[in-house]
Amino acid sequence: MFKYIKKMEYPINIRNKDLKMAKNLLAQYGGPDGEFAASMRYLNQRFSMPDERGRALLTDIGVEELNHVEMIAAMVMQLMNGASKAELDEAGLTPQYVQHDHALFPVDANGVPFTATYIETTGDYIADLESDMAAEQRARATYEHLMSLTNDPDLLGPLSFLRQREVVHFNRFKELKDYYEKNMNS
Repeated sequence: MFKYIKKMEYPINIRNKDLKMAKNLLAQYGGPDGEFAASMRYLNQRFSMPDERGRALLTDIGVEELNHVEMIAAMVMQLMNGASKAELDEAGLTPQYVQHDHALFPVDANGVPFTATYIETTGDYIADLESDMAAEQRARATYEHLMSLTNDPDLLGPLSFLRQREVVHFNRFKELKDYYEKNMNS
């Protein structure tokens, strides 16, 4: 059971339109290492964890990733606020406009649609935790790349926050994997 609290973990208040950055942020919306993929991955993998400790951690992080999806969506929408068709075209967002107008659709920065193949799960909890750690590292690197593309403090604040959460998630997954390797037959 989930409880939705109408408050983001970090406030999103972007004042400057930046369509190229909006397009780049789609990597973390619908891309293979994005927040939506991470959420679905962890919420599915939790059922393969061998105990409540693992199920609880993957549930907690999976739900937090849903909040990160909401944060990325808010950032993209605020960066695109009031964009004309010509501005969307200049930013390479014409295909997005043609099919979705100014609405969000889960694609990556190249316009490749989200696919269920991004939801990695093997049923082997150690393999899944190793994969989760790698996914968190890839997401951290993506946030660092995004941060290098802007000097807007309205963007850098939430991007830095999200980057740090990737580090925390990596560490939590590593702690769980180490616990399982020490205490359970893998």
